[in-house]
Amino acid sequence: MSKSLISPPELLTAPRAVLWDMDGTLLDSRAVHWDAWRAFSGALGRPMTYEFFNATFGFRNDAILRKHFGDEMPDEEVHRLSDAKEDLFRQRLRTTGITLFPGVETWLSSLRSAGWRQALASMAPRDNIHVTLEALGIAGYFAAIVSSEAVARGKPDPEVFLVAAARLGVAPARCVVIEDSAQGVEAAQRAGMRCIGVGPLHALLSSDITGPSLEAIGLEALDKLVV
Repeated sequence: MSKSLISPPELLTAPRAVLWDMDGTLLDSRAVHWDAWRAFSGALGRPMTYEFFNATFGFRNDAILRKHFGDEMPDEEVHRLSDAKEDLFRQRLRTTGITLFPGVETWLSSLRSAGWRQALASMAPRDNIHVTLEALGIAGYFAAIVSSEAVARGKPDPEVFLVAAARLGVAPARCVVIEDSAQGVEAAQRAGMRCIGVGPLHALLSSDITGPSLEAIGLEALDKLVV
């Protein structure tokens, strides 16, 4: 990894923040989500294809369920099925175990030392986030956590990132979002924020900086985005 060039806190004229997506950015939970969706939808007699799962990964559950089972599904049924699927996901997560992506822990620690504020801004349900952060032992890095319950609209709407920035007390223009999906990158851009795109699809993302992992990008990228 390149040597960090992050500016020390005393040189900042205004606070800066990094807003983290969770699934696919901090950790690889895609396989666990796919296993849960496949078992869940199959048990209901409407098996989900991997192509559909891949295209909607990162969307809110209400959008996924209505796309898969039909727009006419009542809200009460959407909530019930969403809860059931996420309970299945958490069961599998506890059984399977998870680890952080390469470079993530170094970034989290270095950002905190350098005075950057950090928030988690995810479309995942609150309970999923708590289970994940507890398993990884990284909850203490985040001064704010925004889950799907805290917003009315999912990505690519910018609401989740704007709420996270407001909770941190940082202007959108001084925020950098770390994302792995096209809809997440679009949400960051619509929020007026800079964005780093990572993951296996990084070459297809329209973010300011892209790379297969944070380890490959290097911390100095942040100072290039927000001075």
